[in-house]
Amino acid sequence: MNPVNYAAMSNRDLKQYFLQHREDKTALQAYLDRINKRPRQIITTVDNPDFDTKILAAIAAKMNQ
Repeated sequence: MNPVNYAAMSNRDLKQYFLQHREDKTALQAYLDRINKRPRQIITTVDNPDFDTKILAAIAAKMNQ
């Protein structure tokens, strides 16, 4: 059996691979490592009066990507 090169896969391909090979714990770990390295953006805080507006704008922006 040929070893799988997770590093050569795109994020989308790695996610699809893991979803099709759920028993492959190494694929899961590779995927989790990638998503944990993504920068996190703080959109708003709970006490912000524009909380709902900012959350909805962030969701809309993400959906349009």
